[in-house]
Amino acid sequence: MNIWILFIISSLLFIFFSGVRIVRPTQRGLIERLGRYRKFAQPGFHWIIPLIDRLFLVNITEQMVDAEPQEIITNDNLNASVDAVVYFKVKEEEKNVKLSQYYVNDYKSQIVNLSRTTLRNIIGTLTLKSANSERKKINMEFHRILSEETKNWGITIARTELEQIDPPKDVQETMNKVVKAENEKIAAVDFATAAETVADGVKRGKIKEAEGIKQSKILNAEGEAEAIKLVNEAADKYFTGNAQLLKKLETVEASLKSNAKIVVPSGTELVNVIGEMAGVMPLK
Repeated sequence: MNIWILFIISSLLFIFFSGVRIVRPTQRGLIERLGRYRKFAQPGFHWIIPLIDRLFLVNITEQMVDAEPQEIITNDNLNASVDAVVYFKVKEEEKNVKLSQYYVNDYKSQIVNLSRTTLRNIIGTLTLKSANSERKKINMEFHRILSEETKNWGITIARTELEQIDPPKDVQETMNKVVKAENEKIAAVDFATAAETVADGVKRGKIKEAEGIKQSKILNAEGEAEAIKLVNEAADKYFTGNAQLLKKLETVEASLKSNAKIVVPSGTELVNVIGEMAGVMPLK
């Protein structure tokens, strides 16, 4: 009897613990009974009937899928290698969790396939150059189409990002050569501009130096002219009169020594008469 009781208790405990389920905050659960939806499982403790009930857990955090690289023919007939990633999350409400499980089969792989098709449709209408220069516009259109197509899947497309739009290898090599040539051209122009700037600086320095020398000579000449002028003015002011007087006195002295006879008109100074004989202006 005791053995049967122990067996029953053990069986009940086994059945109980077999039916224990824990739903994490990052998950939501769908409980089915014999293949039919029974109830929604929020985070926390849940118990299901083993072998009869089943709990399907759904991750509601943001997830990422890679659209995987693919060759796309652009509008200018070039094969571009295109890759993109899509960030999405399952909405946490019961209705949306059910849609993600019952409306679409494996939404992750469906997003990948839809992304590849959408990228082919968008980039196929663009040239390779415009596709590379209009990545933001492509991303916006890519996001819009995915959001529209998946609105009944119970998920939200958080964002889309183009990872690469690479041209064929031979086209890439040609583009690299063009870019290199353009960079070399810019470098040559910059070097020539710098050299011209240096030459202009040297030229301006020489001009400044010549102007300085010229100004110095002008100032020296003006100084010398001013000195000569002052000397002449001093000579005119102080030397001419004294020299005439000295000459007159010397003439008088010579006349007296030689006992020359001099007729002096009345009213005339002797010195003036002798001075006139010597060719000296009369003393006023």
